[in-house]
Amino acid sequence: MKRGPLADSVRLVIFDLDGTLIDSKYDIAAAVNLTLGDLDLPTLSPERIFTFVGDGVKRLLRLSVGEGNEARYEESLRIFRGHYLAHCLDTTQLYPGLDRLFDGRDERLKALATNKSLEYTMRIIEGLKVKDRFAAIEGPLDQSDLKPDPGMLLRILDTLAVPPDAAILVGDSTNDVRAAQSAGVSACAVGYGYGNRDKVSALNPDYYCEKPLDLLALLSS
Repeated sequence: MKRGPLADSVRLVIFDLDGTLIDSKYDIAAAVNLTLGDLDLPTLSPERIFTFVGDGVKRLLRLSVGEGNEARYEESLRIFRGHYLAHCLDTTQLYPGLDRLFDGRDERLKALATNKSLEYTMRIIEGLKVKDRFAAIEGPLDQSDLKPDPGMLLRILDTLAVPPDAAILVGDSTNDVRAAQSAGVSACAVGYGYGNRDKVSALNPDYYCEKPLDLLALLSS
């Protein structure tokens, strides 16, 4: 994995959201447990719910309600939506220091590619006042469009007319690294998010940042 500065040819930085730019896990876990409570199902420890994050809300809720409660799944989607929209900014913030990525000093284009529903994504980035900093924002069109499928990345490259070798994806999970590799863009993995570090490292991302300030240093180079 590379440790040096980004190449001058990199003109576009595509970010994952949860576990990469924002620490949202406690609000997600709280909304899941409120949903389970409304369904009279057992609540889960936040730590267990954290392991379900990253593959979209449908998988999050399927795992949370459990196989034995499949009949309650569709209802859980409806209930969760209300709770999460009401609470998605209770504790969610940019990771420390990453606000400096959006202060205008870095002239590279920035985009967002997240497995999170765009309804939730837009509420959060508007609340954190960073929405206007992204030249493109992509969420999944359907379940087949979730990362590691490269579709979101390819749409961003097409929209912004940037070739793959001039772009880098920053993310915390194997889904992110695999999507980047499939799209032909560089991959920067971060170690402070929700992904499994050993599994991410095994994919040999081009760059690795252990802490948010390491990412800031890389993108400021």
